[in-house]
Amino acid sequence: QGAQTPGMGHELYEQWPVFRDALDAALAALSRHLQPHLQRPLRAVMWAPAGTDEARLLDQTAYTQPALFALGWALAALWRSLGVTPDLLIGHSLGELTAACAAGVFSLEDAARLVAARGRLMQALPAGGAMVALATSESELAQAVQAEADAVAIAAVNGPGAVVIAGEASKVLALAARYAARGVATRQLAVSHAFHSPLMEPMMAEFRAVAESLSYRPPTVPVVSGVSGGLAGRELATADYWVAHVRATVRFGDGVKTLHEAAAGTFLELGPRATLLALVGPTASGQEPVRLASLRPGRSETA
Repeated sequence: QGAQTPGMGHELYEQWPVFRDALDAALAALSRHLQPHLQRPLRAVMWAPAGTDEARLLDQTAYTQPALFALGWALAALWRSLGVTPDLLIGHSLGELTAACAAGVFSLEDAARLVAARGRLMQALPAGGAMVALATSESELAQAVQAEADAVAIAAVNGPGAVVIAGEASKVLALAARYAARGVATRQLAVSHAFHSPLMEPMMAEFRAVAESLSYRPPTVPVVSGVSGGLAGRELATADYWVAHVRATVRFGDGVKTLHEAAAGTFLELGPRATLLALVGPTASGQEPVRLASLRPGRSETA
């Protein structure tokens, strides 16, 4: 979440029938669960002219998460039609649901129910949370965060020196200010809610009810868990995993290390921009992987 871009996927939709069919299927599945809750159709919001009030809705979580899921699902279908298939899959937070669906853990219909509920329930939570990225290590932050465990959490560990904290705004910003005073680079993220923090707790019971109503299967392609940072096992095909996933630290940095250890040499991002590729560094031996973005804002999508 945060990579969303007005108009994303529109050019591909007009020029590639495989992408068009996949996006139509995803949007149709999502609309069956979103229609009573959203003031505007998801497709209209995705492709509204930049700068308009309708386009700004794309930054609201209830729209953002389904839109990114639909785009990722359609990009996966397009790449498969071109003969490009993954040996391993990884996703960051919401993106892990897309990865799991691409791996067959749940059907498109069930994934749409889960994604729609996730975005809707998070959107309905009270505002007032904050998220801040700090250029420091998890171990450096752990003790300070533990002292505020009822209000602050480590939301993501994106690399050895890239950590995000989230929670009650006043406490998150105060903690970040302490580290900034020591010379640590900090950056407040533009988000509506404090994801992967204690502030998510009020939505989890209702989200569990949705997760427990779905059917799950083992993945047909290995998926790296954002909860453990290692290859996922049987837990991926359970409601418990996806409920815990809402609140757990996103261990994307550990996941990249797992991919390096599995000899992954080419990383292809399925999203509207090259957001996660920036978090993929060299291997332990210093070898640089190939990093490819599906789309980049301001460039021809087909090119």
